[in-house]
Amino acid sequence: MIRLDSVSKQHGGQILFLDASMSVFKGEKVGLVGPNGAGKSTIFRMIVKDEAPDSGGVVIEKNVTIGHFSQDVGEMSGRSVLEETMAGAGEVSKVAHELHELEAAMADPARADDLDKIVERFGEVQARFDELDGYGLESRAQEILAGLGFAPEVIANDVGKLSGGWKMRVALARILLMKPSALLLDEPTNHLDIESILWLERFLRDFEGALIMTSHDREFMNRLVTKIVEIDGGELTTYSGNYDFYEQQRAIAAQQQEAQFARQQAMLAKEEAFIARFKARASHAAQVQSRVKKLEKIEKIEPPKRRRVIEFDFPKPPRSGDDVVKLEHVEKGYGSKRIYRDFDFLIRRRERWCVMGINGAGKSTLLKLIVGESTPDAGAVTMGASVKLGYFAQHAMEVLDPDRTVIDSLQDAHPRASLGSLRTCAGAFGFSGDDVEKKCRVLSGGEKARLVLAKMLYEPPNFLVLDEPTNHLDLATKEMLTKSLADFEGTMIFVSHDRSFLRSLSNRVLEVGHENGPRVYGGGYVEYVSQTGYEAPGVR
Repeated sequence: MIRLDSVSKQHGGQILFLDASMSVFKGEKVGLVGPNGAGKSTIFRMIVKDEAPDSGGVVIEKNVTIGHFSQDVGEMSGRSVLEETMAGAGEVSKVAHELHELEAAMADPARADDLDKIVERFGEVQARFDELDGYGLESRAQEILAGLGFAPEVIANDVGKLSGGWKMRVALARILLMKPSALLLDEPTNHLDIESILWLERFLRDFEGALIMTSHDREFMNRLVTKIVEIDGGELTTYSGNYDFYEQQRAIAAQQQEAQFARQQAMLAKEEAFIARFKARASHAAQVQSRVKKLEKIEKIEPPKRRRVIEFDFPKPPRSGDDVVKLEHVEKGYGSKRIYRDFDFLIRRRERWCVMGINGAGKSTLLKLIVGESTPDAGAVTMGASVKLGYFAQHAMEVLDPDRTVIDSLQDAHPRASLGSLRTCAGAFGFSGDDVEKKCRVLSGGEKARLVLAKMLYEPPNFLVLDEPTNHLDLATKEMLTKSLADFEGTMIFVSHDRSFLRSLSNRVLEVGHENGPRVYGGGYVEYVSQTGYEAPGVR
């Protein structure tokens, strides 16, 4: 369906692709992987003709329709969420628009002379509309929007009132409603909760066309993709299998190349030593010349590429008391809606609670009550002895000083730390080289999240309260964070939609939103899934 044939592409002084090729066939689900800036989004833009390769070609089979979801959703306002979704449904929305115009024309007395032509055209358009399942368009749009977490009352409201994250969901719904031959999805799970991710997973599993996607959600990739295309150093390398299989194969290939490289280096050293030893002796001139020619003809094996992963040894936090935080008879509501009623909850030292619950169940409200950003309507929240609190919330990124650089921000937070250790910490969170001199105003959402986490974890508190800490983090940073927190000796409570994160870190589960109050589950997320039979509340 889609082929890149010997494509080369350069942005400024950076060579993204050099004589690179890949192909995608109907029914294939392809994961596109590579470091940030490697050219994943450029491939999408070349496929949809927003950019052209410098050389080579992008070939798309005839009659293949492409739906492209990117992080740039543009302006949305003036229509309801449902209308906005249906307006982006591709050919079917255009056919629907023409159908409405023809209906109006048939009822217009001024166009009576053209009635036969209008009726004939109406029949053609209606047949095409029926072929595209146009009459089921609205119900399919409502089903997709519900799957992506929209409440019925929100679907009828003005799309312009939504936050940026919810507008992203509308943009994704539009693409899914198109039913194209091929889907290009650039980080589709970034703004989704776990329930919506699970729904999208099922939707894409049943999708019969070709799928090419990027994602920082390892579990999502593993469950969907059947092929990985890696972008590295201007080359495209294809691996059959899911993300875990790709990592295994990449490691095996690197080991084999390392061994071949080492063997060749040993052979070259031996030959060069012979040449150096005997080049001045006339009796060995023929042998020396023969070996020189032999070395000139040898195709040199490149050393394996190693992705630079900086690790930072985070210090141990100070010890807190055994009771970290206690909620007693807590009541909390907004308007007529009661979120918590006579709620008792105790978090003890070294416990790692993940909070599960559908949208609006009160997950973020609980974290705000714990950290003191919100006060209970009744009852008490008491922090234990010697507790040093660290709180990560999405709005925490808004308090970064836009005129300070990354390294300035770290120095402001930790004035006694050495510049070298702060740079190492910044590197562990993806800020290498000149990136530390970037001003906060130009940082992306993901970069801001990484900087806030770096500031917090350089000298870790003993109680971490984390609201979706992995949003926008790339796989490498997410894995570094998960590994660091796995060794964390303090206490945690967190909300996350990342199942790898939940599985790796939790040892207790609190599920909120039940009529009879929150439920506690012994064990972590793995045990929760085993006990409940579902991966998220409300998802069967």
